Amino acid sequence: MEWQQIIESPFLQDLPFKIELNKWGKILMSPASNNHGIRQYEVAKTIDMNKKSGKIIIECSIQTPEGVKVADVAWASGEFITKYDGETPYTVAPEICVEIVSSSNSKDEMNEKIELYLNQGAKEVWLCNQKGGISYYSLQGEINQSREIS
Repeated sequence: MEWQQIIESPFLQDLPFKIELNKWGKILMSPASNNHGIRQYEVAKTIDMNKKSGKIIIECSIQTPEGVKVADVAWASGEFITKYDGETPYTVAPEICVEIVSSSNSKDEMNEKIELYLNQGAKEVWLCNQKGGISYYSLQGEINQSREIS
């Protein structure tokens, strides 16, 4: 299945969970808790308060070699938005990609997403745990704090 088919399918509209595609085009579904939505908002708000320009993207679809992955929150600069405007999914990851980690996510799954987003062009990947704690990653590995916001 292709991403555009998923977006246009009336059967897949308004689902209470996140959809991604694996590298074979099969749909992966993850239910989201209310806490997940709260964390998405909190992270987006933090980025928005620290970045005076660019766009916050909730549920940002990104084409990767392992299929379409959907960052829970992303931040894209104005330059990124201008260059990739209209793409769905993005072929390049926005500068910051954030995953809200739930109990159903394995460490291997999160490590794979970090690698995929960074290899698609993200400058940082953030992992937010269920209590709101954030870990930051760049191509150099885990970093103590974000270099993209200060």
